[in-house]
Amino acid sequence: MRPSVLRMIEGLHDQPAYVRNNRMDILAANPLARALHYEVFEQKPANTCRFVFLDPRATRLYPDWERVARNGVGALRVEAAKSPYDRELSNMIGELSTRSDAFRTLWGAHDAHVFTEGTKRFHHPAVGEMELVHESLDLSGDPGLSITVYSADPGTPAADALKLLASWAASQERGEAASQADTER
Repeated sequence: MRPSVLRMIEGLHDQPAYVRNNRMDILAANPLARALHYEVFEQKPANTCRFVFLDPRATRLYPDWERVARNGVGALRVEAAKSPYDRELSNMIGELSTRSDAFRTLWGAHDAHVFTEGTKRFHHPAVGEMELVHESLDLSGDPGLSITVYSADPGTPAADALKLLASWAASQERGEAASQADTER
């Protein structure tokens, strides 16, 4: 990951932003994106498709789970066509096919599409419902990597929820720092 890309996503303080690869692994994220997707980050590596299909909490986080799942499978199908010899991608598709009936069904539909923008609804346990606009931009200098940024129109309930989420994230970080300091003593 280029340092300039990391600085770019870290500089977005009021917008969740992350960098992902073609397998939907989140490689870097700013604090607000980590807070928005904190359950995804509990798995290593943080992978949005694995979370959607293998973690039962995904249906709570994404009220429109079926659309999110369909979009994820469609994007993976495009990537599989672009990179048919990518062993890690093939292994992940195989894993999801054997572990998730929903993935297997959607994969069998053969839908392929690239989503670069849209709206996604979240139900975050700390801040409730929010509807965010997202843009995904390919990093031309890093094939297979893209940046996803979420935003909300100013003055909307979603903008207020993002502010509350930022506050929640800061309190979580302070709590983790204090716990780590206690452990080191």
